[in-house]
Amino acid sequence: MQQTRPIRSFVLRQGRLTVAQQRAVETLLPAYGIPYAPVMLDLDAAFGRASPKILEIGFGMGTATAQIAQANPDKDYLGVEVHTPGVGNLLRLVQEHNLTNLRVIQHDAVEVLHDMIADSALDGIHIFFPDPWPKKRHHKRRLLQAESLRLLCGKLKPGGYLHFATDWEEYARWAQELLRAEKQLNNTVQDYAPRPEYRPLTKFEQRGLNLGHGVWDLIFRRI
Repeated sequence: MQQTRPIRSFVLRQGRLTVAQQRAVETLLPAYGIPYAPVMLDLDAAFGRASPKILEIGFGMGTATAQIAQANPDKDYLGVEVHTPGVGNLLRLVQEHNLTNLRVIQHDAVEVLHDMIADSALDGIHIFFPDPWPKKRHHKRRLLQAESLRLLCGKLKPGGYLHFATDWEEYARWAQELLRAEKQLNNTVQDYAPRPEYRPLTKFEQRGLNLGHGVWDLIFRRI
């Protein structure tokens, strides 16, 4: 019987890996990385303390992730990303700023959630500027789907938050509809949320705002 391939929300692009990024992956991933394994992860043990745990899915080049971790030393951050240049860049920032509250898993986030994150283990989930897959025939590849949203909700503690941000208005409407329909979640505001202080304004985002482009933040809490 032929097995159906899972629909991925990402495409593994080669990208240019700099010497510094390659060196960071080789030397720092053993120290700050957590290898993927189909075994539930003890997050407190992974960070060496009991504190709020925030998962970020798809951190890109990791600049904002590092800034958030540096500004919030009382919280621990687990970043999940598949692309090696971004992983290498974030690891470099971890070492440069001595970020003891940040760990990295280089693997598919859905498999990490299924196999490594226990139910009600997270205080927050960040999904910032995921691939919008703008063509309608590609919408099935979007990270936020009804099924994946239920999976995310199960990993949040009661009162934990899910923060989604995008610069594609159509994707924002799509996400808002999904989040509102999920009975395990409540919106923290009437509509879209103002950008909270903990989410830094990136250069890319600022450039878009200067050109009149919008950015939409959705912050929902687990009931």
